[in-house]
Amino acid sequence: MKLLFSEQKSDYDHYQFPYAIWAMPEPGESPADIFDAGFLPSSRNLDRFYLCRQVRVNLARFKPSSENRRILRKGAGLEVRLVPRGEYDYTPERRQFFKTYADIKFGRDVMTFERLDSLFASPIISHLLIFTDSETGREIGAATLYVEATRLAYYYYAFYDLNYYSRNLGMFMMTTAAALFAERGFKHLHLGTCYSSTALYKTQFAGAEFFNGFRWSDDLNELKFILQRDQQVTHQHLLETEAYRQEFYGGSLERITSASGFRVERKSGTSSSSGNG
Repeated sequence: MKLLFSEQKSDYDHYQFPYAIWAMPEPGESPADIFDAGFLPSSRNLDRFYLCRQVRVNLARFKPSSENRRILRKGAGLEVRLVPRGEYDYTPERRQFFKTYADIKFGRDVMTFERLDSLFASPIISHLLIFTDSETGREIGAATLYVEATRLAYYYYAFYDLNYYSRNLGMFMMTTAAALFAERGFKHLHLGTCYSSTALYKTQFAGAEFFNGFRWSDDLNELKFILQRDQQVTHQHLLETEAYRQEFYGGSLERITSASGFRVERKSGTSSSSGNG
């Protein structure tokens, strides 16, 4: 992959010069390679990715907890099918269902019909998980996915009938996805970013891990430390924070450096960078 560093606003008084880091796939690389290095898509065409604090589930370590089983029991009678995008009929009724959900959850016209149509026409959706109430035969939810068998499934947007709130339908859909892809031998289920405590529900699966900027970490106390730090006024970046280095890496910058999958290699007077998670 090629990396681009896009400047953000600097804080010269505290010597902070932040960059947004983009990854651009090169020939021979698949999106799964870029996901594994800690990036998520910033383009629905899967031609540009951004480095971020994201959560994934190592499905080899996934085993339903008592809480996961409770959620799955609440969804008794709900059926699920994994459908390739090419076999999915994006009907006017489904389109309106998705738009109604988006207006309620995200705000009116945050997701316009044009944006919704673009989403369903983009490579970032390769499959959908379709949820049906077996008692009524009615379709009540759909989760959009990018699937690269058997390396990863990326759980992107989920749309569902909010009348099923008491049955925790949203959480049931995500938990079902974890169980289904673990059963099918997938390596990882990616669940998106985690920049607030409200996103910690994504970590309630055995095998949950997050990308901390230089490696995938399964220490959820480390994630909670970073989230709490985000709420404070600070003029240091994370790796300058002594409390962070001491608590999670024994104060050793060498341990952090060794854990990083990123490096710059210099060849014939030029430099190239590579990364892996």
